[in-house]
Amino acid sequence: MSPLPPDALWAAVALAGLACLGIKLAGHVLPEHWLARPRVARVAALVTVALLAALVAVQTATDGGRLVVDARLPALAVAAVALVLRAPFVVVVVLAAVTAAGLRLLGMP
Repeated sequence: MSPLPPDALWAAVALAGLACLGIKLAGHVLPEHWLARPRVARVAALVTVALLAALVAVQTATDGGRLVVDARLPALAVAAVALVLRAPFVVVVVLAAVTAAGLRLLGMP
């Protein structure tokens, strides 16, 4: 259950959506030479990686707002090794899914 009342949750979702829309529009409205600066490009690349890493961490190690260790964590490790070995993305996803499914079949939550 969410700690926020449903109205507040939907308000937060709407605000986040408007913020995303504003950022997207800013990318089209700002002069191109501002966005072409090396510092801006570097920050944009790092923010993307940080957001993706945070999403993966939250989806892998939490359940209902609490930390958990279940079959998702070893599956993520297998996916990371496959990526380091430069496996195609589809292979990475299949290996992670098979790992999680196998561990759950063996009784790991």
